[in-house]
Amino acid sequence: MTEAEFKTQFYETLTQRRSIRKFKPDPIARETLDRILMAGMQAPSGKNRQNWRFFVLEGKRRDEYLKLSQKSWLGIKDILEKRLKPSLYQFTERFFFTLGDAPVVILCYSHNDAEEKYLTSIGSVYMAVENINLAAIVEGLGCCTMGAPLEIKNEVDTFLNMSQYPEYQRGELELLCAVVLGVPDHSPPKAPRQLEGRVTYI
Repeated sequence: MTEAEFKTQFYETLTQRRSIRKFKPDPIARETLDRILMAGMQAPSGKNRQNWRFFVLEGKRRDEYLKLSQKSWLGIKDILEKRLKPSLYQFTERFFFTLGDAPVVILCYSHNDAEEKYLTSIGSVYMAVENINLAAIVEGLGCCTMGAPLEIKNEVDTFLNMSQYPEYQRGELELLCAVVLGVPDHSPPKAPRQLEGRVTYI
């Protein structure tokens, strides 16, 4: 592949990223998941702490998590009802109740401590999450990054039995988001990028 071809492919991959909310229930091979998570862990991080922590749910545990997903919907449904047209609102509600049949849920945590500024720590994890989004595309998969678990973060912590980890006991492990992952079963349009006022050259 030439440098020009690589550049073109890279930017095309970026434009292909979109949030997928309907999946085929096909399981994802463990080696594929490993590659995607490894891609996430190639991200930069503050002081090279690599402070991301990923908890992967499949099978029975993924199915058990659905109850929490449904509960998290209650915290955001009123806001979305104001922002979304009725058909999209109903589609989004169904997604929360089924996770779009995605076979994999990745719960993403940040290990925060006094060695690094708080925003840098969580920013490092979100950069890893973006790598996961892009790696999913390369693997022919789709994903949706969800902030809704933060509505019930204490219950998610309990579900994962986070209290067993010394870092959590010290108050250093924090849930940031979830990523649902699978084979796309729809091709939604990409929302137009809002460019005005986003970049200022000084």
